[in-house]
Amino acid sequence: MSLNIKFGVSTWLWTSPFSTDTISLFGKIRQMGFECVEIPVEDPDLINLDIVKEALTEFDLRPVICGAFGPTRDLTHDDPAFHQVSFDYINRCLDICSALGAGFLAGPMYSAVGKARLVSPELKKTEWDRAVHNLRKVCHSAQERGLQIALEPLNRFESDLVNTAADALKLVADIGHPAAKVMLDGFHMNIEEPDIERAITSCGDQLLHVQVSENYRGTPGTGQTRWEAFYRGLSAIGYQGVVSIESFTPEVKELAGAVCIWKPLAESQDRFAGDGLTFLRRWAEGI
Repeated sequence: MSLNIKFGVSTWLWTSPFSTDTISLFGKIRQMGFECVEIPVEDPDLINLDIVKEALTEFDLRPVICGAFGPTRDLTHDDPAFHQVSFDYINRCLDICSALGAGFLAGPMYSAVGKARLVSPELKKTEWDRAVHNLRKVCHSAQERGLQIALEPLNRFESDLVNTAADALKLVADIGHPAAKVMLDGFHMNIEEPDIERAITSCGDQLLHVQVSENYRGTPGTGQTRWEAFYRGLSAIGYQGVVSIESFTPEVKELAGAVCIWKPLAESQDRFAGDGLTFLRRWAEGI
């Protein structure tokens, strides 16, 4: 039995930050055979929504909008000013979702990426409670626009708050709002999850989006990922969303430094995307 899914790719595979000019990739992405494009929003001011929407229509691509949460976008910070910066940014991202026809905003929006420390149980509870309180506000904002949010667990080297599917599900339960859902990223799962299949099935209908690459963030199908476990998990829950390739180019030094990619992971970024899609199509057929 084949998976009833769509395939996407993040523009981060080629460039950063996403801007209106990044639509120059859309034709190539569609020609390769992708049905969806992940748009990572680092700076909303760089994006002309009318032009991007027209390009999405021209190339028949469905958008997935992902947030980028650097040090100033931290809903768990001691200083409430950081919370407001986060709210302002997230609301702009939600407006982008609405304008481009995306049903949810995805990402690790509970805290700043790279905030990974050994903290006391008391401090962790304080920051967890801040995340719950502030994300409940985000959910209200999303619901007002008819949208949802998809919360992404990160590996322990990038976050000390939400590392596994179980953590994300606990966060969703504590938020207690119907707009709060989960996304999973295979790269992080390869580090944190003892059982990928069980992690996926535990999410059930809470799972809105899936990102994949290899255990070393390379081309799908070239590493040590247990793809059969991914297949069984997604099949068991009847997942019908997008499976999207997310990795990064070493050519954009700031981005490469942030994600610790010090060398090319494929012969070319086009080859990364094309070979990855070829593998994923075979995988989705159960081969």
